[in-house]
Amino acid sequence: MKLFVVMTLAACGAPPHSQFETPPTQDTHSQLAASDDVHPSYGPHDLEKALITERGAEATNERRVSDAEAKGDDEALRVATGDLAVRQHFIATLEACQQAGHSCPPRLDDPPWRYDYATDGAKPTLDTPLRFDLADWQAMTTELHGRACACRTIACVDSMDVALNDLETRPTDDVRADDQATAELTRARECLFRLRGKAVAKMSNEN
Repeated sequence: MKLFVVMTLAACGAPPHSQFETPPTQDTHSQLAASDDVHPSYGPHDLEKALITERGAEATNERRVSDAEAKGDDEALRVATGDLAVRQHFIATLEACQQAGHSCPPRLDDPPWRYDYATDGAKPTLDTPLRFDLADWQAMTTELHGRACACRTIACVDSMDVALNDLETRPTDDVRADDQATAELTRARECLFRLRGKAVAKMSNEN
């Protein structure tokens, strides 16, 4: 009888059960964030100019690292090394965008976004007003996503982490649960992970 049941399920196309399957209710936002539907706000010419600029900045970063090493300045070396790593990951993203049209940052942010949470407190400088109704929250999270992906210094990555963690606590529960806004925050954090050189695990319904 057990064999008959197994054969019947197979004939009906029932997917095999896996202990690693994730309940559908838990992967909605990750799947939204993983979808390749982000259209950059710049064209191929702007992308080429950005790559030239960033490669020049990379060389400057490398000199900063060498100078800090020569001076034995541990703090300057820490910052310079962090900046170099983030910029190299940003350049790799731009190259992937240019070559295959994937992983494109939504925006290039020139000049880059700056936010000093030690002095600016809870007021990051955004184009979107710091209001937390649904429409403004959706616009704000879209902007945060774009600015996170355009970071090219460790200070930008760190301050964006602070801004994301702080701002997402402010909307009411129903606004905070919005799928679009949550997916934008997920995309923002995925960009920050990549810029730190960390792998981003994608969730899928495929068996």
